[in-house]
Amino acid sequence: MLTFVARRLLALPLILLAVTLLIVLVMQLVPPEQRAAAYASNLQQLSQIPEIIKANHLDGNVFEQYWLWLRQAVTGNLGFSRTSGQPVLATLLTRFPATLELALYTLLPLITLGVWLGGHAAVHRNRRVDTVIRVISVVGYSVPSFVLGVWLLVLFYGVLNLLPGTGNLSNDAAVRLLTGEVRHVTGLVTVDALLSGRLDVFWDALVHLILPVFTLLVASGAGLIKGTRASMIEALGSDYIRTARAKGVSERVIVRKHARRNALLTVVTLSALSVSGLLQGAVIAETLYGYPGVGSWAAQAAALGDMPGVLGFALLTATIVVTVNLLADLAYTLVDPRVRYA
Repeated sequence: MLTFVARRLLALPLILLAVTLLIVLVMQLVPPEQRAAAYASNLQQLSQIPEIIKANHLDGNVFEQYWLWLRQAVTGNLGFSRTSGQPVLATLLTRFPATLELALYTLLPLITLGVWLGGHAAVHRNRRVDTVIRVISVVGYSVPSFVLGVWLLVLFYGVLNLLPGTGNLSNDAAVRLLTGEVRHVTGLVTVDALLSGRLDVFWDALVHLILPVFTLLVASGAGLIKGTRASMIEALGSDYIRTARAKGVSERVIVRKHARRNALLTVVTLSALSVSGLLQGAVIAETLYGYPGVGSWAAQAAALGDMPGVLGFALLTATIVVTVNLLADLAYTLVDPRVRYA
C-alpha cells in the first residue's frame, strides 16, 4: 500500500509538468500581440506592445517561455496575474475558499441524491419511478450547464426576483465581512458567519449559493445517477444475489446489505470523476453568477491571454484531481477488502 501511494505521489510532478506544458502550447496559438494586451494597464501602454512583448519574453519559443515560468514556479513564484492585479499564488489563496465552499455544498447533495436515485431506479427497474428518474438524468445530462444557468438566472432572478443573481454576498453582508464583524477563520463565508454568531450573514451567503449549486448539481448529478443505476442493476443480476433470493433472504436485506455494497466501487469512481466535473462546471457557474472563486478568475485570465493566471489554475485543478483519484483508489480497499495494491 505504501509503495502504491509513493508511486502515485512521485507521479504528481510529472503530471503537473505535462499539464502546464500543454497549456503553454495552447497559449502559443494566440499571437504575442494579443497576449501582450493583458500586460497593458492603460490605453497608453497599448501603444507600447513591442516593448511589452520583449520585456515578458512573449516572442520566444514555447520551451523558452515554459522554462522561464518553471524556473520561478519551483521557488513558489507562480508569476503575476494581470487579470487580478495580484501575484497568482495570492489570487489562488484569496479566491479558492469561495470555490471550495461552492464545491462542498454541491458534493454532499450530489453524492447523496445521485446514489439514492440511481439505486432506487435500479431496484424498481422498468417501472414508472425508474422511467421518471431516467428521464430526469437524460435531461440533466443533455442540457449544457451554461444554458441551464441562464434559464435559472432569468426565471428566479429576472422574472420572479426570488433569489440573488450575482456574487456570494449582498452589499450589507459584505460590509459586515469587511469591517470584521464576521471573523476570518476558515475563509468559508457560511462557516465563518456561524463561528461569529452572525446568522444573518450565514443565511445571506446560503441564499447566494442556491443557483450556482443547483446548476452544478444537475450537470454533475445526471452522470452519477446513470452510473449508479447501471452498477446496481449489474449487482442485482449476479449469481450470489440469485442464491440469496433462493434462500429466502428478504429483498430489503439483499439491496441494502449485498447489492449496494458491491456497487460501491463504481460509485466511488463516479464520485471522484464528479469532483473533476465540478471543477470544470465551477468555471461556467462562477462566471455566469459572478461568483468570486478561482473559476471566474480563470475564465477572465483565459479570455485576456493571462498565461500565469491560466497556468496557476491548471496547477491547482490538476493537483486536486490527482489527489482525489488517489483517495478514491485508497477508498476501494475500505469498500472491498479484496482489493490490494502492491
